[in-house]
Amino acid sequence: MDLWKRPGSRGFDSSVVVVRALAKKNDGSDNSGKRDGSSPSPGNGDRSEPDSSDGSKHHETASQKPRHDQDWRSFRALLFAREQAEKANMESQSQDGLHREINPLGAKWAHPIHVPESGCVLVATEKLDGVRTFERTVVLLLRSGTRHPQEGPFGVVINRPLNKKIKHMNPSNIDLATTFSDCSLHFGGPLEASMFLLKTSEKSKLPGFEEVIPGLCFGARNSLDEAAALVKKGVLKPQDFRFFMGYAGWQFDQLREEIESDYWYVAACSANLISSLNATSGLWEEIQQLMGGPYSEHSRKPKEDL
Repeated sequence: MDLWKRPGSRGFDSSVVVVRALAKKNDGSDNSGKRDGSSPSPGNGDRSEPDSSDGSKHHETASQKPRHDQDWRSFRALLFAREQAEKANMESQSQDGLHREINPLGAKWAHPIHVPESGCVLVATEKLDGVRTFERTVVLLLRSGTRHPQEGPFGVVINRPLNKKIKHMNPSNIDLATTFSDCSLHFGGPLEASMFLLKTSEKSKLPGFEEVIPGLCFGARNSLDEAAALVKKGVLKPQDFRFFMGYAGWQFDQLREEIESDYWYVAACSANLISSLNATSGLWEEIQQLMGGPYSEHSRKPKEDL
């Protein structure tokens, strides 16, 4: 099986399942997957294969270029936590007159944000229950995209391990068959192209790989040779990689409409929460519990009946 086949279409048959399931769950849907005649089915917009930073097809604006100093994310999370604590204090003081101490930001944190950004996560809501492709998934957004038809947002599902290794797929690529043969495989999304995440030191920068969050980069077919070379040189280890079959991609307005229609919660997360290459079990619940409030309540709800 060629894990690095260039997509010539939408790829996975699961895209049909998504369209039909959404059509059943939304009165304004038709069999094209568009809701109210506007937004296509989640994560299945017509788009080209994403490339990593070398030979990229995505011409980024200055605001979308990878940031090498992302301490601002932690600072923003701290401001959000303080704001929520102060709000809770105001409510408690009005009720019992007590003032509670504001706790420092923990090692793991997550909070909602209004606009998707590179490195954020999309958390599936109950509206995607019953939609097999995206039900209770967490999508790491690798690029937030632009309005250009070939530069839309894209990412990978990070909580769907396939419980298989690359060698079980009989890959035709020599590097996959040898250097990365024992690496685990994950379902990344319904669009047909394979990608990988690479865990690095937060301080080290690897030319040719695009940083998503501190300590985590991504690559695609065109950077596989370089990745294998770094492993052979001892710079990286096979355990530093997580490989994905497929990815999720949208048109810019399509993702915005899906978020506005409450198909996804958008959240910023601490790097250690999503950069652990093996910590996938329970991630959907954990992120929402860290977000708190109604999100935490949502994580404990049983799946909706179809």
